[in-house]
Amino acid sequence: MPRRSNTAKLRGSAPVFAALGDETRLALVVRLCSDGPRSITRLTAGSSITRQAITKHLHVLAGAGLVRDVWRGRERIWEFDAERLNEARRCLDEISKGWDGALARLKKFVEE
Repeated sequence: MPRRSNTAKLRGSAPVFAALGDETRLALVVRLCSDGPRSITRLTAGSSITRQAITKHLHVLAGAGLVRDVWRGRERIWEFDAERLNEARRCLDEISKGWDGALARLKKFVEE
């Protein structure tokens, strides 16, 4: 795969990595993955973080394509969307393959 394509993929995945770089947002993603879709009320239950702060974090995650909201009656339910995370994982897999190849070439060079 050409280097330009990898750079474009990494740039496209940057918002995902940035969103997950915050401890609160990462915890929200983990919670939505393990507990399933939740309302703001259920996401803030037992937490010292305000509903307003959780909402702001969810909007950042939504902007990165990691969560989406759906309306059920008068309640907004937030759910995890795995596709953007899968795209970011594939990007990291490509980077990893590149490093594996570079390390194999280095090993061959050193051993010769």
